[in-house]
Amino acid sequence: MVLTREKNTLAHAVWPATAQATPGGDILVGGVRLTDLAERYGTPVHVMDERDVRQRCREFRRAFPDAEIAYAGKAFLCRAMARLIAEEGLTLDVCSAGELAVARSVRFPAERILMHGNGKTPEDLRAALSYGVSRIVVDCPSEITRLAALVGGDGPAQQVLIRVTPGVDGRTHPAVATGGEDQKFGFSLTSGAAAEAVRRVLAQPGLVLAGLHCHLGSQITRVAAYQQAARRMVDLLAAVRDEHGLALPRLDLGGGFAVPYLRDQQGLDPLALAVPLITELRSACDAHRFPMPRVTLEPGRAISARAGVTLYRVLGIKHTATGRVFVTVNGGMSDNPRPSLYGARYSIRLVGRRPVPGHRSVTVAGRHCEAGDVLVEDVQLPADLRPGDLLAIACTGAYHHSMASNYNLVPRPPVVAVRGGESRLLIRRETEADLLCRDVG
Repeated sequence: MVLTREKNTLAHAVWPATAQATPGGDILVGGVRLTDLAERYGTPVHVMDERDVRQRCREFRRAFPDAEIAYAGKAFLCRAMARLIAEEGLTLDVCSAGELAVARSVRFPAERILMHGNGKTPEDLRAALSYGVSRIVVDCPSEITRLAALVGGDGPAQQVLIRVTPGVDGRTHPAVATGGEDQKFGFSLTSGAAAEAVRRVLAQPGLVLAGLHCHLGSQITRVAAYQQAARRMVDLLAAVRDEHGLALPRLDLGGGFAVPYLRDQQGLDPLALAVPLITELRSACDAHRFPMPRVTLEPGRAISARAGVTLYRVLGIKHTATGRVFVTVNGGMSDNPRPSLYGARYSIRLVGRRPVPGHRSVTVAGRHCEAGDVLVEDVQLPADLRPGDLLAIACTGAYHHSMASNYNLVPRPPVVAVRGGESRLLIRRETEADLLCRDVG
C-alpha cells in the first residue's frame, strides 16, 4: 500500500486543529514552528497541541451534555494533562496505582476518578481506597472478594461497577477487541457470569453496586456496535431489577471511538454517535420500563491522539538489492510501538524545507535492533530526502509516550505542549543518568 503524499493544506482529521503548513515547507502547531521545536528540544520529540485537546474535550461534553465523560488516562497521562482534564470538567479513568499517583500529585478530585483494569493488584486497590476514588470497576470473581476484604467492616462502603462482556464484535484489530467472548476482560453476559457477579457484589456489605460497565475495544467506527451493546446492557439492568429489586443508576459504555491516522480513514465523531446512541438507549429503557441511567463514556485516544505530532531526524538512507529504500530515523519502536504491535499506519511528511519536485516510495525505519522496527512502510516522500532532514508523523498524542520503552537503553523523548505561539516542557527527555539510577547492581 502506498500512501498519498500530504498536500500543502493539512488534513485536520489527522493533524492537530491548529496545524498550518507554511510556503517554506514548515508546519506551525499552536503558533510555533516545528523546526524551532526540534532545534530547542532536540529529536525525537512529542509535540502536543493544547488547544486541540481542550477542543475535543468540549466536543464530547457538547455531544453528550447529560453524560459523564471520563478521559482514559492510559492513552496519555502526565501532571499537566491531568490538570487540563480537571479544568475541562471531565472525570479521569485510571487503571493502576501509578496513574492514580499522577492524579493525586495534582489533587485531581477523587469523586471524579474511576479505576478499572482486568488485573488490579492489591496495591492498586489499596491506593484507590486510600484516595477515595468514586468507583472501582471489578473484573473477576477474586477481585470482588479481595476488594471486599480490603474495605473491611470499618471503613466507608466502596461503589463498584461490574465489567460485562456483552458479546458484541467491534470489528477492530484482534489485539484491541474487548467486547466479544473468549478474551481476558469482564464477566460474560452469555454464560451468566455477569449475573453471578451481581449476586457476589450484593452479598458483600462493604461494596455498593452502582452500575454496569462494558467496553468494546479500540478504533471502532460503527455506531451500530455501541447501540447493540447498549441494548444488551439495558437487558441486564432490567434483569438485575427483576431479580434483586434494584434499579442500578449508572451505565458505563466505555470508549474506543475510532480516530483516523490517514487522510482516507474513517473516524467516529462524538456528534455522529450521540443522537443514535442515546435514542437507542432510551428506547431500550422504555421497553423495559427502566429509568434512564447516568451514562459514562471513556474517550482517550479520541481526545489526545490528533493533538500529537512526533518529530524525527533522518540518520541515513539505504537502497537494498530488491529496490526498497529505507530511511532510518533517530527513534522507532521505543517511542512508538504501535506499528510493530498492530501494523498501525501513519501520515508523515518532510518539514523545514521545500523539496525538489518528485517523490518515491520509501520505508521509514527505526534505530532499534529489530527487523520489525518500522514506523511507516511504503510511503511517498520527497526523492531528495537526505540525512539531517526533519520528518513529522501526525496523530501521535495517544499510546506513544504511554507505551514507550527503553529498548536498547534508548532514553524516552520529551513531551512539549504548544499554545498561542509558546511552548513549554511537560515531560523532559530521559538521560543516561535516568537509565542508570535504578541499576543498583
